[in-house]
Amino acid sequence: MRQSLRALAIAVIFSLCCAGPLSAGGLPPPSGPVVLTVDGAISKDNGDNKARFDMDMLKKLGIHKMSTTTSWTDGLVNFEGILVRDILKAAGAKGTQVNAVALDEYSSLVPMADFTDYNVILAYSMNGEILTPRDKGPLWIIYPWTQHPELNVQDKVSHAVWQLKRLTVQ
Repeated sequence: MRQSLRALAIAVIFSLCCAGPLSAGGLPPPSGPVVLTVDGAISKDNGDNKARFDMDMLKKLGIHKMSTTTSWTDGLVNFEGILVRDILKAAGAKGTQVNAVALDEYSSLVPMADFTDYNVILAYSMNGEILTPRDKGPLWIIYPWTQHPELNVQDKVSHAVWQLKRLTVQ
């Protein structure tokens, strides 16, 4: 009996040590520069009711590739990024819309259904090149316009916020 309690205690301590630090809100703290903050109606955070993500945290949610045309580029462009719905799920988002805010404070109110119904990504790479603030990075909301031509309308195009820094769930 005593030996099995000791083994259980060791297993619990080992799992806590190896799991990495978690905040009271359930998300680990970022270890690199924060590239995205999700706030508002969320249930998982890593401090101050905000889910802050560095690039490694985002990539761990799953990398998605998409080829599509945009209003700002020539021809078919290859993007890599993270599905917005996966980021919102990681933050425990509960809402009907998301206010996407850029570094220059430009914002667009996006229906949550856009992210649940379509493979909308936060692109961090275009044609194999990492996006920087000079070229619409570090994150750019990209819709699958080529795959879903019905999305190629002005209100959806205006949701393609580049230099994205924050998603506020409402």
